[in-house]
Amino acid sequence: MTILANPLIFSMLHINDLTYRIEGRMLFDQATLAVTQGQKVGLIGRNGTGKSTLFRLIKGEIAPDDGSVNLRKNMRLGCVDQEVPSGPQSLIETVLAADTERSALLQEAQTETGGARLAQIYARLSDISAYSAEARGASILAGLGFSASDQLLPCSDFSGGWRMRVALAAMLFANPDLLLLDEPTNYLDVEGAVWLENHIRSYNGTALIISHDRSFLNTAVSHIAHLRSGKLFGYTGNYDQFEAILAEQQRLSNAQRAKQDDERRHLEAFVNRFRAQANKARQAQSRVKRLEKMKPVATIIDDPIPSIHLPSAKRPLNPPIFRFDNVALGYAPDISVLKRLNLRIDPDDRIGILGRNGEGKSTLAKSLVGEIAPQTGHIRSHKKLRIGYFAQHQIDALSPNKSAYSHIVELMPDATEAQRRSRLSQFGLGHAQAETPAGDLSGGEKARLLFSLIGFHKPHLLVLDEPANHLDMDSRAELIRSLNEFAGAIIVISHDRNMLEAVVDRLWLVSGGTVSRYEGSLDDYRAEQLDRERSDTKKSAKSDIQSKADLRRAAADIRAQLAPLKKSTETIETRIATLKVKVKCCEADLLEPDIYQDDPRRAALINSKRSKHLREIEALEDKWLVAAARYETAKSQSEAD
Repeated sequence: MTILANPLIFSMLHINDLTYRIEGRMLFDQATLAVTQGQKVGLIGRNGTGKSTLFRLIKGEIAPDDGSVNLRKNMRLGCVDQEVPSGPQSLIETVLAADTERSALLQEAQTETGGARLAQIYARLSDISAYSAEARGASILAGLGFSASDQLLPCSDFSGGWRMRVALAAMLFANPDLLLLDEPTNYLDVEGAVWLENHIRSYNGTALIISHDRSFLNTAVSHIAHLRSGKLFGYTGNYDQFEAILAEQQRLSNAQRAKQDDERRHLEAFVNRFRAQANKARQAQSRVKRLEKMKPVATIIDDPIPSIHLPSAKRPLNPPIFRFDNVALGYAPDISVLKRLNLRIDPDDRIGILGRNGEGKSTLAKSLVGEIAPQTGHIRSHKKLRIGYFAQHQIDALSPNKSAYSHIVELMPDATEAQRRSRLSQFGLGHAQAETPAGDLSGGEKARLLFSLIGFHKPHLLVLDEPANHLDMDSRAELIRSLNEFAGAIIVISHDRNMLEAVVDRLWLVSGGTVSRYEGSLDDYRAEQLDRERSDTKKSAKSDIQSKADLRRAAADIRAQLAPLKKSTETIETRIATLKVKVKCCEADLLEPDIYQDDPRRAALINSKRSKHLREIEALEDKWLVAAARYETAKSQSEAD
């Protein structure tokens, strides 16, 4: 990503020498970046480096200490607010309301009486595909996991995570010029993430997206902006291309630093050896000055990755550790979410769970950890089985007023303080984080604390429901490393395809009220989702074309009905105007001096013509009144329709 010669002219967004501190800590130190029209930019960086703060600076919620953030004039900025919709409006109504121009035009069309303005309104509604908006909004909601029946329910019926999806759908429907997305895949399943990747790629506007999802960054974006050490560094290409460039920069940096270190040692050895000799003193002094001027070569990434340690049980159990025999699962009597489950889990299984949200993935996970009992059938597990369970509601269940250290004390009541703190440090929670109330920890720190808790008893099975949601890219890599070293069984529900590809060797698909083995790869599954998305897009486009055609036909019919009536009134008006001119000519002739004395016969003829014209005008005016009344009546009826 290059900074243009005149970025204010060509950029959608230009960040120039941005400096910002928070509580005395420098987040941005003269950071500069330009994002041009049509670019899809992935904003990456370690947790806590200031990515979300940068979004707040772009939106104007906070002001920089120095430098500037410039947006193109009259540009429409779109972002998902933290206050998600929660009122009585249905999901589809909430999404449609996000297009404020469409809503305003439809409202104006109901009250406008002027024919010319009404024609402008209908033309603009046609231009923005207003009459296919409901189909487009429904398609976006469906892509993000909402069924047709869900879309008619009020927002208040859904949990916070689902309402966040509604807010995302509304913002995508509004189609802004610059899109700001902060971890958009966190609340999506694999299917929703694939849909969003495809949507962003085909999006005509510009997007700046905070994400730690490698698969999403490889598929959806065209550029990477890396936030590190208070600076913004731009790269062309997806995440894999960025990583290759960064690795090469790191190699060159290390080689240059090694070369500089060798030179430094050589200079220091010369100075130490010859400083006291008079004949070498001048040379030694010149080397001292050279050492003083030698600037250290900065490493590109010098922060160690906090560890995640998930110890497994010392002895594996005999297979199977879980068995489902014709099981039905649900939350209400006689209403089953999943049926006909005949499944088996062995001690070394690595299974990834696929399926759209709402199909029952979390229900299956809860049945494994005993949170729900089978409605019918039998679930048999090994009597010595220990399970570690990670899920969003488990994070929320952490005592918000207790520190991370207090949570560990409950697990290790007889341990020393050093042992407890060592346990926390194994998960990247140092002294400061250990003493912080859990409610004040960041999402990534809460996740690390939960990993520490679920791994304490050395489980035989890990059940992980979206374990990477709050982790940055490096922490996800560390989690993958830890899971691959874990010797027990793993069940993973995740939208992060990179994690699934790296950790699991089998796939189960939750669909149609049951669970079956999926024989294809994740690439196959992604291709299936894209095929379905293309099919849905074609249907939506066909509906859009049909709606535009209907609108044009309706407008043409109205014009066809009104044209003869309008032409009749205009013809009469033209004839009346012509006759009035003739009357004035006659009157001018009659004003000639002595016309009645010199040529009485001509005067009588002119008078006769004048009288005839006046009678004709009077008759035409009666016809005009009738024609005008018919035209206005027809126009009023068409406007009402």
